[in-house]
Formats: sequence, structure tokens, C-alpha cells
Amino acid sequence: MNHPSEMALDIEKKEYSVEDHVLNGCLIVNADDWGQDIDTTDRILKCVLAGYVSSASAMVFMKDSERAAEIARTEKVDCGLHLNLSSPFTLPNCNLKLTAHQQKIRRAVKPGLLTKSIFHPLLRESFDYVVKAQLDEFVRLYGTPVQRIDGHHHMHLCANVLAQKLLPAGVIVRRNFSFQRGEKSYWNRWFRRQQDKRLAQHYYLTDFLFSLLPLEPESYLQKKINFAKIFRVEIETHPANDNEYQFLMSGCLQDRAGQVEIARQYSSHQL
Repeated sequence: MNHPSEMALDIEKKEYSVEDHVLNGCLIVNADDWGQDIDTTDRILKCVLAGYVSSASAMVFMKDSERAAEIARTEKVDCGLHLNLSSPFTLPNCNLKLTAHQQKIRRAVKPGLLTKSIFHPLLRESFDYVVKAQLDEFVRLYGTPVQRIDGHHHMHLCANVLAQKLLPAGVIVRRNFSFQRGEKSYWNRWFRRQQDKRLAQHYYLTDFLFSLLPLEPESYLQKKINFAKIFRVEIETHPANDNEYQFLMSGCLQDRAGQVEIARQYSSHQL
């Protein structure tokens, strides 16, 4: 196997030892927004049943959350919690106290590295209430404690959530995106690395996180996939997006993966 430093994708991961990961390489293809609406859930389900997607991240208090949870239990779809702090809850007759607290958060904290990194002391109660409500709702819908958490617009990594220790210790948590030199500033990449190091002290993380997009150039996506020969790589996808859905259902990702098998589930024994 090639050492990652010999691969064309130049990502700063000096803290990882190839020898420690040779037997642990895997490619996890995760679909976000399960339960957001009927069309999104149905698209993800088709990808899962076809073997093109490993797992899904489930939204609660949304239009299709109840039906999506029932499908997940029946079809054994591996679901984690897609923590939602940035988009309105669309469940009819949703708890007014919950929506009021979430609205406070949405007004003050916008998706983006800068605003997410600011701690809001006056929103401590709102963050606590909204996060715990979603954790409890996941247990009610899926009949099992949350084992994996990521965030809608990656808001699970905002300062209040982490500083208030609102995510259960010992679960799988989505890391920051992995970027190569030139894609983001040095300080942006430095901040992400420091945050990931702190996350790793309390949670399970993959070695790399990439977005499925952009699909072109083909060589760029191939470089991301190649890391899964040695490392544990998560590919974040959004089948609600027409281009991503068509690409996944065409089997192109599986074809490009070649001997790198797409994981059937996103589970802690792989981490």
C-alpha cells in the first residue's frame, strides 16, 4: 500500500500512523437529512437498499420523522442523529417551547466557522433544551440510545454544544471536513485540527471526512476514495440533491471504489 504522503491529495494528517490503520481502512457513505421530508427519505432508502449508501443521519421533529423511523426499524437502516439547530422544525403541531428555543438559536448562530466558534452565554438554556429534546425524541422514535451524532450544516460543532458538553460521551461524532492545502486558509485548517483533537478525547471519529461534491474532476473524488484503503473515511452525501442522487444510483461511486468496499453500516467497531 502507498503511504498517504505519497498520494496526490496533500492533507495534513501527520498524527496518523499507517501501520495502525492498515487493517482498519473503510469507506463509509453516509446520507444526511433522513426524515426531513418524504422525497428525501425515499431517495436515501433506495440508495441504502441498493448498497450504495452505508447509513443515514436522521432528523427529528420534521415532516417525515415518524415514518422514516418506522422504515428504519423495518428495513434495518443504520441511523444516527442529525442534530438540527439551523432549520425550522416542520413537524405539525411541534412543541411551541421547543420551536421558540430553537428560533433563538437560529437567529443568533448562523452556519459557518466564525459564528459557530462564538460561545453565547445567554443561549445556554436554549441549547440545552433543544439538544436534549432531540436526543430524547430519537430514543422515542428509534427505540435505542443515540450511538452516532452529526449536525445539520455541521452545527453539532458550534461552541455552545461542545462547551456545554451536550453530546453524550463515547458516541461517534462527525469530525470537521478534511481539506488540502490551498482549499482553506492555514488558520481555518489549524482551528479544525485543534477542534478534532479535542473531539477525539471524548468521542469516536473517522480519520477523514469528505463531501461527495464536487463530482468533477473525477481524479479528485478518486483521491478521496483511495484514502479508504488505509484510513477510515466518511463521505457525506445529500440524495435530496438531484446530482448526488443520480450519481449514487448510477453505481458510479461503487465503480470508482473498486476493491475498496463500501461499508454496510457506520458502526463503532470500525472506529
